[in-house]
Amino acid sequence: MTLSDFFYKYFAESSYGYNIVNTTIYSIILILFVYLIFKILKKMKVDIDKNLALAISPFVLFGSSMRVLEDSKILRGSIFVTPGIYFLIFGITFLALLISVFIQKKKNIPYFKPMFIVGLILSAFSLGNLQYKNYLGIAYIIAYFIPWIVLLKLIPWLKENKIVTGVHMFDANSTFVSLQYFNYYEQHVLPTYFINLSGTPFSFVIIKFVALVSILFLIDKYSHDKEFNNYIKLIIGILGAATGIRDFLRLFGLT
Repeated sequence: MTLSDFFYKYFAESSYGYNIVNTTIYSIILILFVYLIFKILKKMKVDIDKNLALAISPFVLFGSSMRVLEDSKILRGSIFVTPGIYFLIFGITFLALLISVFIQKKKNIPYFKPMFIVGLILSAFSLGNLQYKNYLGIAYIIAYFIPWIVLLKLIPWLKENKIVTGVHMFDANSTFVSLQYFNYYEQHVLPTYFINLSGTPFSFVIIKFVALVSILFLIDKYSHDKEFNNYIKLIIGILGAATGIRDFLRLFGLT
């Protein structure tokens, strides 16, 4: 198999789906990219805190809604699907960060404020071009998500861990409802494997909860760099929010 054949088989031909090869390569690229971004933020002297999380949050919403615009055929092109959409949204987010940090230095305005406003404007544009009609699906997601909110409220745990776990449970329950009640199909390799193995989409919810709690426990127990811990949790939260919001909006508008 030539290199071009390899690329076509596992990437070009699978541009709307995932396999073990492209999933592995995407994961390696993500890990390297995440590490590089951490170094850049340190060099820029941007603290990894709630302000950064707040500033980034509307861009996650923007990226997810842009992906749904592609699902609905309003937008077309490989740049709007994985992995292109991640590079596009990162580029826009990072540019907004650079400009906002520059404004902070010149005008003494905290960078997260103008960055958050820019993200809100962008997400309002993309959200305004979506349709909203499947209220039953949204009711299902909310109904399944409420017990997780109660559980996270009751357990004694770090606030950031609860937020990250809540975000991923929202993602897992959005996926479960889409698969169980509205004939969607799972594209990702690992969820598909566990769902097929167990015979029920709800297994994805349980497995994701156990895996996530275990990862957060290991981070807190064995990593003593608080800033890096916050950064990793932020990245985990972004990944969960991006897919969760996309599933939520797609189910809301495309069914």
